[in-house]
Amino acid sequence: MHFSPDAAFNQLPDLPPLVELETPRVLKATTRASRALAELKGRTHTIPNPKILLNTLALQEAKLSSEIENIFTTNDELYRGLAANGNGADLSPHAKEVLHYRDALWHGMNALRARPFLSTNLAIEIVNIIKENSAGIRNLPGTKLQNPNTKEVIYTPPNGERLIRKKMANLELFCNDLSSEIDPLVRVGVAHYQFEAIHPFFDGNGRAGRILIILQLIMNGLLEVPILFLSRFIIEQKAQYYHSLRTVTERGEWEAWLLYMLEAMEKTAHGTTQKINAIHDLLAKTMAKAKQVLPKRTFSKELIELIFEQPYCKIRFVEKASIAKRLTATKYLRALEKAAFVTSVKKGTELIFINRALWHLLTDEPLPKTETTAQS
Repeated sequence: MHFSPDAAFNQLPDLPPLVELETPRVLKATTRASRALAELKGRTHTIPNPKILLNTLALQEAKLSSEIENIFTTNDELYRGLAANGNGADLSPHAKEVLHYRDALWHGMNALRARPFLSTNLAIEIVNIIKENSAGIRNLPGTKLQNPNTKEVIYTPPNGERLIRKKMANLELFCNDLSSEIDPLVRVGVAHYQFEAIHPFFDGNGRAGRILIILQLIMNGLLEVPILFLSRFIIEQKAQYYHSLRTVTERGEWEAWLLYMLEAMEKTAHGTTQKINAIHDLLAKTMAKAKQVLPKRTFSKELIELIFEQPYCKIRFVEKASIAKRLTATKYLRALEKAAFVTSVKKGTELIFINRALWHLLTDEPLPKTETTAQS
């Protein structure tokens, strides 16, 4: 098979690859990654409220996954956007695009619950949510991937909507063949390469592909909730990520790519388990201390869990959770502030209560500067 970076790779082979995928090294790496994922899956059950993981960890993934595509925003802007349900008038276009990534992840999750099947249409829906358009499958020529520094063309994906849809249909069959003898984690690695090689969309392929990794893991029962996010590992090993992709394309060498993906899943699973342990411990300590220092009329398990669903809490969140009506909800949050569990700040005309300890745990950053600090 001849490969030229400047020529459309229309001869991209169908799946499964006609080579030995599960080499001894790959099998050993698969075992390690499987154990790490099993530990992570079990650890998720220790967090009483699943929103605590879904809102906190998933938004960090949305931020990092977007950074791979040179879309940058701040944690403060993201959590303000999350607290405003993505409707903040002062949010930058980059922040809104990161929040769309999170929306696309939830859409994929809900679609998978309704029908456990990874389809081309679902991939289109995901990328359309990310990009907030309806461009769909590439139907015009001219797409080329370039080195961002040298502008050298490094890859030209298959061309023509009919061929792209044919390649995507083959990928569908491979992803959804639950009777396959190929280990599910190996299939995840193969499928991610194939999706990125097909490059079916004008933009958003990387982010859509990383969401599909999560959905494939869930569909295969390796996770129950979407909390294994590989973007940090990819950012830290970015050169190796793209090099390993190219070795498959140019020379059909799958082992290095699969070892990369399996290591990414193993190390990310361990790191996420540690993060969940830290959130669990912080929640437990906060719950115990709050029970001691808060007035009995103020303390409730639901109130403490609420300020862990995301770092930024508002009075209306307390109302929406049916914990208290507005006046009482304000008193509750002020009591939490007096006990140093939260810090109140004003963003424009809106009052926000920031869970300081959770903010530091998630971001490793100091609290954001604000226009006005609200007084108790």
